[in-house]
Amino acid sequence: MMTSTFSSIKSPARPRVAVVYHFFAHYREPIVERLARSQVADFVFFGDDHDYESSIKAATFSKEVKFQSCPTKKIFRSVMWQSGVLRLSFSNQFDQIIFLGNPFWLATWVAAIVARLMGKRVLFWSHGFLSPPSGAKGMLRRMFFCLAHTHLFYGRWAKQHAISLGWDPKNLHVVSNSLNLESQTSQRRNVTNEEVTELRKSLFRDPSLPVAFCSCRLQPSKRLDLLISALALLRTNGVAVNALIVGDGPCRSDLEKLARDSAIDAHFTGECYDDALLARYISASDITVSPGFVGLTAIHSMTFGVPVISHSTMGKQAPEVEAIIPEVTGNLFTLGDVADLARVIGLWLRRHKGRAETSAACIAIVERFWSPTFQQEAIERAVMGYPADDLFFFRGKSMRSLGE
Repeated sequence: MMTSTFSSIKSPARPRVAVVYHFFAHYREPIVERLARSQVADFVFFGDDHDYESSIKAATFSKEVKFQSCPTKKIFRSVMWQSGVLRLSFSNQFDQIIFLGNPFWLATWVAAIVARLMGKRVLFWSHGFLSPPSGAKGMLRRMFFCLAHTHLFYGRWAKQHAISLGWDPKNLHVVSNSLNLESQTSQRRNVTNEEVTELRKSLFRDPSLPVAFCSCRLQPSKRLDLLISALALLRTNGVAVNALIVGDGPCRSDLEKLARDSAIDAHFTGECYDDALLARYISASDITVSPGFVGLTAIHSMTFGVPVISHSTMGKQAPEVEAIIPEVTGNLFTLGDVADLARVIGLWLRRHKGRAETSAACIAIVERFWSPTFQQEAIERAVMGYPADDLFFFRGKSMRSLGE
């Protein structure tokens, strides 16, 4: 496994860092494992051993990861409490604490205040502001985020909102998000053209048609009805596209009926946790379309060289939408507009279908900015006390230069 290029930095003291999360999802395994092997700081991880909503598989770690249980419980609706967090603020074992930045976790309010009073450095790892804060909820969020000395944001959009509020950009680090890039890269290289051809034949009546893919929980917020309606509109204009939908949820039966009524050849796989099979599904697709909002699905898709389409209303998006560079790694459409979604899909398939440079661009942006390596270097930069410098990463410099 690669080591961080931060390894040669001379620090006056090796930071001792507690990382407190509600729980660590399975897709966080690579970044946690990398931080556990950090050569510049000592990281210990605290969280529950399962998702409090029981919808996401929890991570399993190697023996090198120092993990301690901090159980969570729901108090009221989305208001949560996490046991054992407050003692970390009093403990002399740590001089920095990275908290999940969620204002609905009451223990974090108390623990962050106590940690500051005890002279500890407090960092929040969060989405930050997805849109400018307003009203009572916005005021609450601003108060909460002011408890941290430093922020680790998923995206640059959140950083821009924070800067507009007068926050010091040097304390706003963009750490992105990531999946298991190493494993998925290996899977991508192992998928053969023959496998893709046979899979398409097994899924669709006409396997020669382009395939629009989406993997998500089938719930109203994902707006997959827009995808099917857009494909129906394209079909009336003489452009036939198959649909491959991975996932399950309350909207599945309605979506299946809509596809049948619209004469769209749509294959619904149900839930799929087989990474090798998911690799073949994505590789068999021409475009990923996520009409409601797009999260890590975008990163997963681009890792396999498949571009992504989602909507352009940033205040209702997840940070991973920033990986979509229009006309390079995908495209954006007007939120809720079926006709515009159909237009964008049709335009993309005409201009980009099968283009090797599109696939290469998708893979490159993930490897550069949405990988465990990028996350590790950005987080280590923050805990070492260096000012945030997004251009440092864009210039492609190695962290090693800081220590030389």
